[in-house]
Amino acid sequence: MDIKEYFSENVFSVTQINECVKELLDSVPVFSSVRIRGEISNFKNHVKSGHLYFSLKDEGSVLKAVMFARDARGLDFTPADGMKVVATGRISAYIRDGVYQLYVTAMEADGRGELYAAFERLKNKLADEGVFSDKYKKPIPRYPKLVGVITSQTGAAVRDIINITGRRWPVARIAVWPALVQGEGAVSSLVEGVKYMTEKLRPDVVIIGRGGGSIEDLWAFNSELLAREIIASDIPFISGVGHETDFTICDFAASVRAPTPSGAAEIAVPDITEERARFERYRQSLTKALTSTLERNRERLDALRKRKVLSSPYGFVDEARMRLDRLSELIDERWKRIFSRKNADFERVCGRLNALSPLNVLKRGYGAVYLPDGSVVSGVSGLDAGDMLKLGMADGEADVEVMGVRKYGLNDKEDTENAAKK
Repeated sequence: MDIKEYFSENVFSVTQINECVKELLDSVPVFSSVRIRGEISNFKNHVKSGHLYFSLKDEGSVLKAVMFARDARGLDFTPADGMKVVATGRISAYIRDGVYQLYVTAMEADGRGELYAAFERLKNKLADEGVFSDKYKKPIPRYPKLVGVITSQTGAAVRDIINITGRRWPVARIAVWPALVQGEGAVSSLVEGVKYMTEKLRPDVVIIGRGGGSIEDLWAFNSELLAREIIASDIPFISGVGHETDFTICDFAASVRAPTPSGAAEIAVPDITEERARFERYRQSLTKALTSTLERNRERLDALRKRKVLSSPYGFVDEARMRLDRLSELIDERWKRIFSRKNADFERVCGRLNALSPLNVLKRGYGAVYLPDGSVVSGVSGLDAGDMLKLGMADGEADVEVMGVRKYGLNDKEDTENAAKK
């Protein structure tokens, strides 16, 4: 029985068929070691195991591939989507999934892989200089009025940006700088667009980007000159270059990196539906707060209206009058005590002054001697016999004439005593 009859006369399980296919592939000598050139896509690094899962593709086909950790550790570069490589390995089938794939044992960057190395060198250089620092990132305005767009005027990216922006925030105007996004002159075209936006148009925010492509297609966005123009601008830039897995120098220099041009449009403008809903929530919250405040004030007003001072004002006035009368009595009593204490103090002071009064001295038989001009005579010095004097006593004055003058030696104790006796 030949193999064709064997397969036509028997029923096989899925596993048996997959095992058969694997045996057939493994039996072909040429498949034991092949070198395949292709572009990496759907790249996944299984962190726990260290195995690399990806596909190799060209313009017409896709081939699944896997590189186990023991072989991946020997790579001198970091694989990524879009990278052109030459992979060496064997073709075999994976029985569980029923697919054939390339089991890679070695891999090297293709000639165009030098672009990735150049990209890494430039990224590291600018990062070390602080070009990608957060201090150069500008905040995206919440409600932009004018959105600038730097991209190709014929690609799908510009249509997506216009459609999404118009749907999400129709009040915003859009100004497009029709730039070359790949090939010769693309860098200068993009740089001119940045300068125009910064110096002349002055939009609220700028979207710069393009649709997906290979690293060669996106290379204009890896320009150092473009990156420095973006960070020097005082306008916030949103970079939306390629697909979510694509990264360019422009992404790191911009204020915000979007995964795609469509994503950049969603970042640039708010969603009017969401904003209306948010403002409606604010309106309801404010209405509720005002209603609650009015209700509390109404309750307070009712409570005040029910108070006795408003419901029976005469009673309140009568009580106030009684309190006023009581306060008046207390004030009168306080002033009486104060006047009594002050009057007693005054009488004591008057008694002291009366005791010191010269009139009281005169009443005890003393007199005061004055010259005719009214000046007091304190001694006999300067008096002569025949001088006229006035003698003041308690009940009046008398005119006297000096009959003679005798002067005592008051410094002599004996003379003093004799003068006192005389």
